[in-house]
Amino acid sequence: MRPLLRGALLVGLLGLGACVQAPLATAPVTSPSGSSNHPRFAPPPGVDSQWNGQLGVYVVGGAPHLYYRERTYYRWNSGWSWASNPQGPWLPTDSSGVPPGLNRRYAQ
Repeated sequence: MRPLLRGALLVGLLGLGACVQAPLATAPVTSPSGSSNHPRFAPPPGVDSQWNGQLGVYVVGGAPHLYYRERTYYRWNSGWSWASNPQGPWLPTDSSGVPPGLNRRYAQ
């Protein structure tokens, strides 16, 4: 009886081992030069934009000094403001409320 039990246990363990899948080998996410998207941050919905790696934000097309990252729009107009929609309402903020790349670009 023991050899039968041992055989059943071995078959069960081998069966479980077959269920374990090795992780898929995938290439790292890279964006071709000139790409308009970032691999981690989603672009703003419904507006033209392009990712700017130096600023760390999307630059929204057709609107001067309008930027987007992580569901937030940032606008420079002699000071910073932010909104969840490109039409506002805009709330004032200081440089600590914007991504660091934007803060460096408009440093006073």
